[in-house]
Amino acid sequence: MRALVRRPADASWTGPRPEVMAGDLDDRGALERLVIGAQVVIHGAGLIKARDRAAFFAANAKGAEQLASVVAEGDGRMILVSSLAARSPELSDYAASKRAGEEAARTILGRRLMVMRPPAIYGPGDRETLGLFKLAAASPVVPMPDDPAARLALTYVDDVAADLVGAVGAGWAPGVFALGGARPEGYGWREIFTEAAAAVGRAPALAPISPWVIRAAAGVSETAGRLRGSPAIFNRGKARELLHRDWSVTGGELPPEPRGPCLDLPTGFARTVAWYRSAGWLA
Repeated sequence: MRALVRRPADASWTGPRPEVMAGDLDDRGALERLVIGAQVVIHGAGLIKARDRAAFFAANAKGAEQLASVVAEGDGRMILVSSLAARSPELSDYAASKRAGEEAARTILGRRLMVMRPPAIYGPGDRETLGLFKLAAASPVVPMPDDPAARLALTYVDDVAADLVGAVGAGWAPGVFALGGARPEGYGWREIFTEAAAAVGRAPALAPISPWVIRAAAGVSETAGRLRGSPAIFNRGKARELLHRDWSVTGGELPPEPRGPCLDLPTGFARTVAWYRSAGWLA
């Protein structure tokens, strides 16, 4: 087992330690050394925030294309970890770049490629969902999107890892599949925010906010990111993703050999909060 890491000194492992190789997706020599003799290559690298569309495409589209071209030189197969957002590439530069990466890899590898599209992932070590728990813990009133019909699938990080391990073996199949977590049909916003508050031991009032407020806040966040010289994950594209009504996963999108029961939302949120607190990220 090998892993390509940009900064090996910063890497940490909770399971068996792989052979660590220094490099990135622009280093073809490192990629060639990485895949030598490999039967299956899992590609999970990518950007979830970037300064502009070109940066998203350089990492998420070009990176997938580069690795696929190296895998194609041998006899191995590739599992590309994409995103459910790739289902709607018109929504954001991120979604478009993930879809472009899928298409580039499929053009090169054909039936030697399996694409896995996780929905929103949460769990220990995730800094992007940390804000939700901090808000629930600190505020007596928590704003949430005002769309009772919206559905959002969520999955705990360990469940995604288990799905990928399963796909390496008997669960392998060429094509594009989505991961649905414990409830593929998704959760409503009120349930998500209520469970997040319960996980931190609070019961704040939930205040639905209109789409225009979310769009305006995203614009402010995006502008602030430009001014400070660092990309903001909450931008106008992310607002369009947030306001999209259907991030559920249908039975036809699931892998042909779905794994067993996944962690339910209350348990997953509780484990996530426990980790945040043990790491000092959350009071």
